[in-house]
Amino acid sequence: MQVWGTPRLTGDVDVTAELRGEDPAPLVAAMREAGFDLRVGDIAGFVKRTRVFPFVHRDSSIPVDVVLAGPGLEEEFLERAIPVDLGGTLLPVISPEDLIVTKLVAGRPKDLEDARGILRERARHLDIRRIRRTLRLLGEAIARTDLQRAFDRELESVRAKRRTRPGRRRVRRRPKLR
Repeated sequence: MQVWGTPRLTGDVDVTAELRGEDPAPLVAAMREAGFDLRVGDIAGFVKRTRVFPFVHRDSSIPVDVVLAGPGLEEEFLERAIPVDLGGTLLPVISPEDLIVTKLVAGRPKDLEDARGILRERARHLDIRRIRRTLRLLGEAIARTDLQRAFDRELESVRAKRRTRPGRRRVRRRPKLR
């Protein structure tokens, strides 16, 4: 959200990663070395149930959830990630289109507001067809028929606010005289 939408204060950081091989020990060791501790004791059981490694940054106490990418859609999200310079470090960040999809699937009020924030900031530059296509495919896969309607509703809400924004003058074009 900090990159593509309306920045907001958040209580954690979510990262999606592809784990190479089956052994999570190298990931846990690298995170510990970088200043992160696990927030659960039974990591193997927790990861098996949730596909999430819950860490906390030692110095700042900020929770960081490392979500393991599953086959299919999450792999596509990783492939489409966009390198963004964040404080001098180039990091792959989920595309704004894919972030909108994840926010609509989550569907909580704050997630829908996040989706609207991305649409407000980036609507003119988004691949709307790709969002609709991804939502259609995902909706079919998880039996959620509401996803495309939810997107269309949020998109129309943003467009309607843009049309009625105070102080914005509409320029009427005069017909050409022949």
